[in-house]
Amino acid sequence: MSATTATSMSDTEPSPETDWDSERGDRSSRGRGDTAGREGFFETAAARLEALRHRFDVAAEVVRGSSLSTRPFRPTDGPVATFRVPDGEAEVDRYWVNAPFAYVVITYDDEASERYYYAVEPDLDSFERELLARIKTDIRAPLMYQSDDDASTDDVLIEELARLIETYGIEVDMGTFHTLFYYLKRDFRGFGKLDPLLNDAHIEDISCDGYELPIFVYHDQYTDIQTNISFGEQELDNFVIRLAQQSGQHISVGDPMVEATLEDGSRAELSLGREVTPRGSAFTIRQYADDPFTPIDLINYNTFSIEQMAYFWLCIEHNKSLIFAGGTASGKTTSMNAVSMFIPPRSKVLTIEDTRELSLYHDNWLSSVTREQMDEGSDIDMYDLLRSALRHRPEYIIVGEVRGQEAVTLFQAMNTGHTTFSTMHADSIETVINRLENEPINVPRAMVQSLDMLSVQTQVRIDDKRLRRSRVIGEIRGIDQRTGELDYASAFNWDANTDSFQSNDSELLGEIQDERGWSRNELLEEMRNRRRVLSYLQQKGISDYREFTALINEYYADKHRVLDRIEADESVDDPTAEPAE
Repeated sequence: MSATTATSMSDTEPSPETDWDSERGDRSSRGRGDTAGREGFFETAAARLEALRHRFDVAAEVVRGSSLSTRPFRPTDGPVATFRVPDGEAEVDRYWVNAPFAYVVITYDDEASERYYYAVEPDLDSFERELLARIKTDIRAPLMYQSDDDASTDDVLIEELARLIETYGIEVDMGTFHTLFYYLKRDFRGFGKLDPLLNDAHIEDISCDGYELPIFVYHDQYTDIQTNISFGEQELDNFVIRLAQQSGQHISVGDPMVEATLEDGSRAELSLGREVTPRGSAFTIRQYADDPFTPIDLINYNTFSIEQMAYFWLCIEHNKSLIFAGGTASGKTTSMNAVSMFIPPRSKVLTIEDTRELSLYHDNWLSSVTREQMDEGSDIDMYDLLRSALRHRPEYIIVGEVRGQEAVTLFQAMNTGHTTFSTMHADSIETVINRLENEPINVPRAMVQSLDMLSVQTQVRIDDKRLRRSRVIGEIRGIDQRTGELDYASAFNWDANTDSFQSNDSELLGEIQDERGWSRNELLEEMRNRRRVLSYLQQKGISDYREFTALINEYYADKHRVLDRIEADESVDDPTAEPAE
């Protein structure tokens, strides 16, 4: 780095007058005839005068300002971030999270049998740290008064950063300039220290447990892993308050717990101070993929089989209600969001959530979110939103999670002909039914029987990997007249020994057959067609939600055209196949 800056003339070196007097005293002690002494005296004085002239030149440069020509970052400007693997650890993975500035290194400590996650950001020397602190102070006002329509965020930051550096009269190389830009963008527009983690697509969950404690993440390849990031007391308090404010929420010592949705769609649970978390402020951030998972993604992960997805597809088209149940992080919401792509086009869909998690690629979709009481007005909870939803005449109602009195209204909607999807925390069909029928939900048994399907999901460990599987897909078959209990049966079961899914008889498919007036062969043919479409999409690697939804909608419009195109495409891929009739 090349850097020249103006400092106070008394900060680093003695004043020229003091040196002149000192040299004159030395000259007298040596005698007037000492020629060498006189030459040394004049050489030292000349050097001091030259230093003084240089300082005046630098001061004048500050007054005049400097000229800085900015350009995009080039490989020759870096690397700006360096990392040395700690002793006793071995590097196992390295990848970018914000190229070309920030990357991640995963290491393994054989002695401790632990993996570690290192977020590596651009290096800063002492001068750059001081300069960055000064710029952060001076750049706040211009950013506050900058109109969002004036320019893009990056352009505004680059322009203001260049202007300040020119005002300071400092010359910096492009590596330093872009390093400063990275930290400004990270701290003003991003998430500060947490920015590399929130930009890592492999991270599903970020947990901070208190002051000066390392942050832990859940990585989709390395599971739970400790990072090199931690927060001091004041720093963490400020960060939690900032996350709440960015989400439009209020958090304080009097109201220390907040559930919020961040700007990038992540869900955050925040707590401030030591009121409810004795080790200090804490937070957990649950990240979601930028693009929602499709049924093809879940098939590829073996969370569901193609046959199960074809089953969901046919049932959802024919307005069968569904609840996904499971433990924490078992993939309930992800699965519900994915199968919602089977909803027929143009159908009116209404979603109700505490925090925004659902993302539907559907034209006729109304999203609603609960609201806590503001200075004026009252709370708007899920019960209020659900009552309002029924006045919108939706064909499909999707509720983020049922846990209270809103469940009664949800089942009332089922009984009045609305198709509903939701999630619950439960680990079996029996647990779902018990939770629905007892406190605090209290849905009457006669209403519970209007539920058609239950999908229970779980996290399992296979070959030292945590995976998600649909343990069972059950069907509610009404109330047993002999016992008075709800009767249910499983349509699909997961076999842990073979990691495969077994199918059983399905009464729901029989109901659909009767509703459509199909024969048994017509029902089986329709299931084969849908399995064929899903298999084709999987083979072609089509998992983008836009392409997936487009093909599903086309199938609803003209399934024969879709099937003919698939057959033609398959015959091209396989020249030995017989041509289509």
